[in-house]
Amino acid sequence: MDISEKISKFIDEHTDEMVRDTMKLCEVNSEKGPYEEGKPYGDGPFRALNEAMDLCEKYGFDVKNYDNYVACADMNDKESGLDILAHMDVVAAGDGWTVTEAYKPIVKDGRIYGRGSSDDKGPAMCALYAMRAVKELGLPLSRNCRLILGTDEECGSSDIKHYYAIEKEAPMTFSPDGEFPLINVEKGQFRGEITKSFDGELLERDLVYFKGGTTVNIVPGKAQALLKGFGLSELKDIYEETEALTEVSFSFSEEEGCLKIMAEGSTAHASTPENGKNAALALALLISKLPEEGSERLSALNRLLELFPYGVTDGSGINIKMSDEISHATTCSLDIVEISDGGLFAKWDARTCAASNEENCVAPAEKAVRDKGFDIKTDFLPAHVVDGDSDFVRTLLACYEKYTGKKGECLAIGGGTYVHELKNGVAFGAVGDTTDTHMHGADEFMIIEEMKTAAKIYAEAIYELCK
Repeated sequence: MDISEKISKFIDEHTDEMVRDTMKLCEVNSEKGPYEEGKPYGDGPFRALNEAMDLCEKYGFDVKNYDNYVACADMNDKESGLDILAHMDVVAAGDGWTVTEAYKPIVKDGRIYGRGSSDDKGPAMCALYAMRAVKELGLPLSRNCRLILGTDEECGSSDIKHYYAIEKEAPMTFSPDGEFPLINVEKGQFRGEITKSFDGELLERDLVYFKGGTTVNIVPGKAQALLKGFGLSELKDIYEETEALTEVSFSFSEEEGCLKIMAEGSTAHASTPENGKNAALALALLISKLPEEGSERLSALNRLLELFPYGVTDGSGINIKMSDEISHATTCSLDIVEISDGGLFAKWDARTCAASNEENCVAPAEKAVRDKGFDIKTDFLPAHVVDGDSDFVRTLLACYEKYTGKKGECLAIGGGTYVHELKNGVAFGAVGDTTDTHMHGADEFMIIEEMKTAAKIYAEAIYELCK
């Protein structure tokens, strides 16, 4: 029996255990909570991390705890070879669960349902069982493989910053917090905050308030505005025209003698804004058809719309439209807009191609915004690119091909993972290339057959990279 056959047999025989361990972790609500002494991200992430450490110790791995930010399990005490980065924290459970409650995992139709099953507790267990296979099969290694488990991936990854302030980056790193075949390019992230103060009082006909979006990386699916001095009759023709153009629906009511407008579109992640219907921008487009009549609020909203026209997601309004062969086109989405007595506040989220930099992206955007009379603050993180022809990447893809029979290829994404700032880090599985696990949504699941395949791929990769 060759090594691949031994690995497959081991994982097949231990699948039920892997499922049970995953479900045990998924029972822990590890959403980020308030700081407690010894628990930097609250009680939930702390408990999940300790459950995971107990499993690692149970299976014979040396475990080290980094102040409850991160824990790691080492295959051996040899020279560093490969790090595997996974996380135990989860996003909020949210509403709409139908198969089971978020933290009462079940197995149904060959799937584990529960928050964290695919992001990232199930994939973490795939990596742990891969290490178990290599260890218990006695496969010889000359370098160490380390499983690193974090607790703040969903809210900024300050846990990993804490870890790398203490430890050096391994020569090779992959995270099972993505999809197969392999992600070697993560677009840059460029965010901007736009502000404008208002000096004058409300006019007889004016915009009392405008609100759309709450999260900078989510296209707003709902928005609302309150107009003073305008009647529904003035909007009848233009709102029907705007609905047809934007595919966003509008509803109207009266509030304190003013006209309230509600807009409902559809959300999307900011890395794929073209998949959503931006309710805030659609509402701004509707209101832009009304006369400004000297209103600084209406004027500000119209100028903001010029920078971020409805349906335009390439950043051309702020002069950052760009594309390259490695990472493809930049995307851009205005995701938060608020207008009130205090002034205007808005935030955008752009995912920039690898060719973007401070000179050709940040500077033009800041100038475009200032030219419209707004104040601006920006934050720019360059794209992450690992050579797709490196021995490391080719080895991982070969392991993928061996166990799936599919062609391995490199992918570029607009999202970001733990490896974004690591020199030689990629995202590698564990989710199948065509599977939507409802990650971050209701009824999140992980397919058990995909877990088995991922564990086999990871075991082969550990052996090949560290032998």
